[in-house]
Amino acid sequence: MKTQLKKGTLDMCVLAVLAQADSYAYELVSKLSQGMDISEGTIYPLMRRLQNELWVSTYLVESSSGPSRKYYKLTDNGRRELEAMRREWQEFVAEVENVLRGGPAAMTEEAPQ
Repeated sequence: MKTQLKKGTLDMCVLAVLAQADSYAYELVSKLSQGMDISEGTIYPLMRRLQNELWVSTYLVESSSGPSRKYYKLTDNGRRELEAMRREWQEFVAEVENVLRGGPAAMTEEAPQ
């Protein structure tokens, strides 16, 4: 279950990290791996997809320790999408919490008539 939840929220997590500061892929993995299990192999296809969605843009920065690094920057479209994702996430968490607390959605039997 945790793997499926992570898959469904990874876009939002990456966009949230980029909302704080531009970053290159390895740095993104390092930041994300502080709170979740993620590999570098996961991030590159994800970043290509986010770029295709126009949620991130890229630029190169010279590096003193090797080749130039490709930095990712959140676009205005990406900021709007992140806000929409945050709202949906908060609604989803509230719905699940309601069920776990035994709220109306958790009731499976109809009330006696």
